Amino acid sequence: MARWASWIHKWLALLMAIQILFWFASGLFFAAVPIETVRSEHRIAVSPPVALDLNASAGQLRALSDQISDSAASIEIRNTMGRPVAIVTMIDDSQSLYDLETAERISPISEERARIIAESHLTGTAPAIAASWVEDESTEYRGALPAWRIDFEQANRAVYVAADTGQVTARRSTLWRTFDFLWSLHIMDFKDHENFNTPLLIGATLLGLVIILTGFIMFPSRLGYNAWRRRRKRRRSS
Repeated sequence: MARWASWIHKWLALLMAIQILFWFASGLFFAAVPIETVRSEHRIAVSPPVALDLNASAGQLRALSDQISDSAASIEIRNTMGRPVAIVTMIDDSQSLYDLETAERISPISEERARIIAESHLTGTAPAIAASWVEDESTEYRGALPAWRIDFEQANRAVYVAADTGQVTARRSTLWRTFDFLWSLHIMDFKDHENFNTPLLIGATLLGLVIILTGFIMFPSRLGYNAWRRRRKRRRSS
């Protein structure tokens, strides 16, 4: 029994060595690097709250309500680029952005507006170096679509701005992409980087349990064998 356990233990451990290394290395990274830093939350610019003129806003909301009829489920008032705007969510969950002062629909927002929103969202960042239109999900971004991806040179950082609402929906950087890559190794989902119920992970975990169990089976015999070797060595030296 112990001989078979030793054979199984040795070869399974060799097979699992690389994945175990990935688990430990990625786990160390996750423990050492704060998730807030990974998400670039320390780079978010804090804007002071802007007071709204309730009397003026009430009239503007009435004008906007008349324009969008009864198909709106909710209206959220925000301040974007120093102007009051309204995010209108329709019954079918679609969203649109309106200038509250003019009741003019301004979504999908332009590239220029997306750049301004992204640049004002971050602190200590040089102007954006590129902008691209995003219509499909990827391993890097699964937020609201369509969206603008605004790229910055520092830390290879990218800010995603939802085209229908003008809201920042994600921040990505070299550190985030490193985290995401290590996460894919950790959960063994090399395609989508989000499913930790993959057959690979389940199988690897089961193999790890077999390695541990065979190690327990081997332990008494190994302990006895080592004791026998020490006694034999003492006899030869005496």
